[in-house]
Amino acid sequence: MNKYLISVIGPTAIGKTSLSIKLAKHFKTEIISADSRQFFKEMHIGTAAPTPDELNQVKHHFIHHKSIKNNYNVGAFEKDAISCLHQLFNNNDVVVMVGGSGLYIDAVTKGLDYFPDVDPSIREQLNNELKSNGIESLQKQLKELDIKAYNSMAVDNPHRIIRALEICLGTGKPYSSFLNKEKSPREFKTISVGLTADREIIYERINKRVDMMMDEGLLEEVKKLENHQDLNALNTVGYKELFKYLKGEWDLEFAISEIKKNTRRFAKRQLTWFKKNEDTLWFDYQTDIDYIIAEIKSKLD
Repeated sequence: MNKYLISVIGPTAIGKTSLSIKLAKHFKTEIISADSRQFFKEMHIGTAAPTPDELNQVKHHFIHHKSIKNNYNVGAFEKDAISCLHQLFNNNDVVVMVGGSGLYIDAVTKGLDYFPDVDPSIREQLNNELKSNGIESLQKQLKELDIKAYNSMAVDNPHRIIRALEICLGTGKPYSSFLNKEKSPREFKTISVGLTADREIIYERINKRVDMMMDEGLLEEVKKLENHQDLNALNTVGYKELFKYLKGEWDLEFAISEIKKNTRRFAKRQLTWFKKNEDTLWFDYQTDIDYIIAEIKSKLD
């Protein structure tokens, strides 16, 4: 097995895009994005997607290839990404993957757990319950049906809660009972490269990025999407807060402060997820690229 996927991970705003481009240029290869928010072509500024100049430097895959109206999930991404990698490895020994969506990264590097199909009306019913009674009602339900899943997942994420509940209700078995089964083997080795910094620096970079997004026109981007705010893709940090401003529920200054707060919380969850992989090569975000490349090459057979 002499094919390698270099997976660039780390909290939001740490510099993953820049590092991935440098690595792709060095290894003369292409980049797969595993950032689930950057899949959607209508969401540019709020997802910190690569700029046109960055996209022109190295060929990227899975950037703005879907519409927010498309139902695109992690299972579909796993299938598409593995197919893309199969093609790329025909001409490259190394491919770079970059992203902050831990579940999507694991889907490519480790494979997903198998879940049986369930009646789509169950999800519709759960989404209606979320709108009517809030996430607390769903959290209580999951706690009763599958305490193991409840204790191990981000219970403030409605997508995760609804996914677990629809499996519980649709199969009559706990969601957790389907986890950690044997996966399909991968035809490549993964080298995980993480960027990090002191928490104060991460938070400062996040705050500056949010200010930059507002300067670049995030509010105008959100206004154009206001009629679609009920779509799952837009129930995400940077968009949901500004929708509240547009509805008159919050003033703009408070909405911006909430974006910063929720992004900081997201970064904390990202690091918790990524730290579970003990094989990751971690580097300070200011580490010289030549040193990082040397460390990566020491892992290549």
